[in-house]
Amino acid sequence: MSFINYAAREINCKIVYYGPGLGGKTTNLQYIYSQTNPQDRGKMVSLTGETERTLFFDFLPLNIGEIRGFNTRFHLYTVPGQHFYDASRRLVLKGVDGVVFVADSQVERMEDNLDSLKSLDLNLRDQGYDMRTMPVVFQYNKRDIVNPIPVKVMHDQLNTFNAEEFEAVAVKGVGVFDTLKTISKGILRALRS
Repeated sequence: MSFINYAAREINCKIVYYGPGLGGKTTNLQYIYSQTNPQDRGKMVSLTGETERTLFFDFLPLNIGEIRGFNTRFHLYTVPGQHFYDASRRLVLKGVDGVVFVADSQVERMEDNLDSLKSLDLNLRDQGYDMRTMPVVFQYNKRDIVNPIPVKVMHDQLNTFNAEEFEAVAVKGVGVFDTLKTISKGILRALRS
């Protein structure tokens, strides 16, 4: 859930990038961070355990607009991709306002995509959220590989509730800001309702 900083006149919203390990979550955040004006973003923090890593930073986009006289600051997080870090994933999802599910387009990773999506659904339900009613965007990453999974197959298997979706090549920035803009707008619509 978003929180309000009355002193700064900001509404703070949390976006979590979720998906299988090595699917492109970190690459998305690193690209966004590198392209965001340093005056409008906080520090990128990496919480690194022995074998897991979670990235975080916040930024204040200037072109989003105000809600009732408050600017909107977005806090972007990644979760560890490997399924055995489920406790860390649940912790990062606390207070989430919107989710970007980053799916890997490699054929051999489809099972990992499905497992990660099931994990997301269960972890959200455990916290009282419903993935079908909250802002969610699907990003099909690594579209530049040879013979990626067809988008229709990814849509049919992953995006069963017809959320917004984008093709991406996160290492080149393709689709990264389209995804971010769409999840941000979805969160703002939810806040206004």
